[in-house]
Amino acid sequence: MGSKPWLNPAPTYRNLETYWDTDEDAPGPRVAHTLTAVAATKSHGPRLVLFGGATAIEGGAASSAPGIRLAGVTNSVHSYDVLTRKWTRMKPVGDPPSPRAAHAAAAVGTMVVFQGGIGPAGHSTDDLFVLDLTNDKLKWHRVLVRGQGPGPRYGHAMDLVAQRYLVTVSGNDGKRVLSDAWVLDTAQKPYVWCRLNPEGDRPPARMYATASARSDGMFLLCGGRDSSGAPLADAYGLLMHRNGQWEWTLAPGVSPSPRYEHAAVFVGARLHVTGGALRGGRAVEGEAAIAVLDTAAGVWLDRNGLVTSSRPSKDHSQYDPALELMRRCRHAAAAIGVRIYVYGGLRGDMLLDDLLVAENSLFHSDSDSPMLTSERGSPITSPKLNVSRVASATAPTSDGALDISSGGSSMDKNSMEKLREASAAEAEAANAVWQAVQSASSVPPEETSVSDENSQATETASDGSDTEGDVRLHPRAVVVAKEAVGNIGGMVRQLSLDQFENESRRMVPVNNELAYSTKRFTRQKSPQGLHKKIISTLLRPRNWKAPANRRFFLDSYEVGELCYAAEQIFMHEPTVLQLKAPVKVFGDLHGQFGDLMRLFDEYGFPSTAGDITYIDYLFLGDYVDRGQHSLETITLLLALKIEYPENVHLIRGNHEAADINALFGFRLECIERMGENDGIWAWTRFNQLFNTLPLAALIEKKIICMHGGIGRSIHSVEQIEKLERPITMDAGSIILMDLLWSDPTENDSVEGLRPNARGPGLVTFGPDRVTDFCKKNKLQLIIRAHECVMDGFERFAQGQLITLFSATNYCGTANNAGAILVVGRGLVIVPKLIHPLPPPLQSPETSPERVIEDTWMQELNIQRPPTPTRGRPQPDLDRSSLAYI
Repeated sequence: MGSKPWLNPAPTYRNLETYWDTDEDAPGPRVAHTLTAVAATKSHGPRLVLFGGATAIEGGAASSAPGIRLAGVTNSVHSYDVLTRKWTRMKPVGDPPSPRAAHAAAAVGTMVVFQGGIGPAGHSTDDLFVLDLTNDKLKWHRVLVRGQGPGPRYGHAMDLVAQRYLVTVSGNDGKRVLSDAWVLDTAQKPYVWCRLNPEGDRPPARMYATASARSDGMFLLCGGRDSSGAPLADAYGLLMHRNGQWEWTLAPGVSPSPRYEHAAVFVGARLHVTGGALRGGRAVEGEAAIAVLDTAAGVWLDRNGLVTSSRPSKDHSQYDPALELMRRCRHAAAAIGVRIYVYGGLRGDMLLDDLLVAENSLFHSDSDSPMLTSERGSPITSPKLNVSRVASATAPTSDGALDISSGGSSMDKNSMEKLREASAAEAEAANAVWQAVQSASSVPPEETSVSDENSQATETASDGSDTEGDVRLHPRAVVVAKEAVGNIGGMVRQLSLDQFENESRRMVPVNNELAYSTKRFTRQKSPQGLHKKIISTLLRPRNWKAPANRRFFLDSYEVGELCYAAEQIFMHEPTVLQLKAPVKVFGDLHGQFGDLMRLFDEYGFPSTAGDITYIDYLFLGDYVDRGQHSLETITLLLALKIEYPENVHLIRGNHEAADINALFGFRLECIERMGENDGIWAWTRFNQLFNTLPLAALIEKKIICMHGGIGRSIHSVEQIEKLERPITMDAGSIILMDLLWSDPTENDSVEGLRPNARGPGLVTFGPDRVTDFCKKNKLQLIIRAHECVMDGFERFAQGQLITLFSATNYCGTANNAGAILVVGRGLVIVPKLIHPLPPPLQSPETSPERVIEDTWMQELNIQRPPTPTRGRPQPDLDRSSLAYI
């Protein structure tokens, strides 16, 4: 069994001491229950909700009858507060579900939905029961669903896909083992179950499988028991295409063991699988008891690394108490942040009542998850302490699983593999994973979705320089299926860079293993906490929606206060920022605030609840114009700059200039959304601030980032550093013009300086200019924005320059992907993509948001045609027109 340096092995679990006030508050031994992670509310932090299950068994070793039977089935509800480590018995009002076990549950925001199962009276109905935890007054609701539904069943799997679609699959209806799949759209009333007829490789009938939805919406079915009673080792992904058709896809990789009655839950792109049973009820043992399916890399891992063959049993010559702890089945699991929680289960004929926890990444320290630090802090004074009845006292192991919906934790949403036959279509819309030559960087935990972390970090500890590694490209790329529907997420596979339409060069990676400390961050005060108001209003990566009322929520006075506070920070920064890795780099956003939120949701966002403690953010300009939410985009970025002045960095683009953004939408948006007087004043004030923005950034003195390029006039970094701010385009020199406006030539074969189709006086620069500039300044890479590229990023000059563009479907016509670059501490560079959202599934032509977006884009495109996508000029446009700005 081998291991790749960029693949983290499965984690090790430990027993977690928990507390309660009365015996009634303790869940006690439990089996065939559910454990669901629920997001924080106004009055509570994140919680785990435990429901139902059996509290006793009959038979076993002390009985003459063969086998065991579950007994003491309950409908009690307990919550575990991850901040206080305390269990509480919940007593909601309303109509509760009947006592049941082997049911399914999923989180929908701050509510938990339960369905199916089996109890003392037989099969439970297929009614949906909702436990509403939004307010302090807890309440049960029975959901009215019209028409035929999945029907009574148990041993099935359910989760919420893309924060919208409740999907349930498989199970047993008392007559046979099932293979069907059903979906309920939670956004459409009246609620109706629809039976799916997915294309692709359909999974065979099974029960006691697990299903978990990745944060981007991919639904992954894992394991189970078939109709003959045989355990299954396969995994299938379910996704939805633009046309509304669902498709099953068989997951790649070799599972460590077949299993059923196990648990599985996503953290990022990694599905954590624990425990389970084999034929005859024998437990999965040994290293196979703890496994991870890395859907970004398409491989299975155990604690030793990459799994190349199934290992259903353990080597008893080497007893490992941590693996013994995970020898269990019919347990439940959920994830909050990067942590996986496992509760209860069955070991032999013994019911378990322990709570186990593990971290997704080897790089997490206590401070890595701010909201969970109490779990490793000093003991909490409480009348009762849970000392597990059966758990070993040594540091344990276990992994989690649960149908956790929108509440499941992923900063970085990557994916599983698509079928090999679909590789050509996927490659058109994909992103490459790059690894450094001398350092396999420890990309922050929230960035683990492409499995680029150093799997050996715990074995090495070096104080070496962060800049020792050279910048190189990994020869493999992570590719997202182009046809997959926006948030419903695509399968992902790794492909050679040779298969990319715009990428054909390869570079050889080298590994270096370093351990690094947590990123330092500080906060800046702003007048009356205005920036905090903006952040709380706008920084909603998962649930932001375009306001129905286009009136902007800030007035001109608040815009002035915001600009003043940010201006003070910018004027104390150098013209060329000096940054340390890791850094997350964003290209043009152009007012497409929805894309910014999607990037934050997929790959981490700047907050202590996100990944700001581990990684800096760098934005390369062009925040405004073209899109219809320039105000949201620029105000949020300025507020984040004020909140994290040493960790959020903004440089200037060519659209951060009054003479440009007066023509391309920003001025018009300010007037339309703030009124003519306030709007013109706010637009003027924003442009005054734009004149103070830094103009470039150096990362580890090896990578320079700018908006446009080096043009004809820039030969050294010092030339940029000497530009004094505030500076207007009119007063700026040719250096500023080249910095913000120049582009690379059409391809690597076109050298020297050429006229730029954007307009007279502008130039394009060839690969020879890039090579000379990097050599003279001892740089290895230029990262620039300014041009739309189909894959969101594109290499030039044999990989010495990368063009980065973060807005998808530019101007509503380009159909391009958007990308960011994650620069790791060892100068590993990982591109990460999102793809254009499809039209709404329900009546797209009549969607109000769609109408507003289309109208805005159409009117603006008529007046100011969109700049042609790099490498794909549109010959019917006048190349001297404003289309090229």
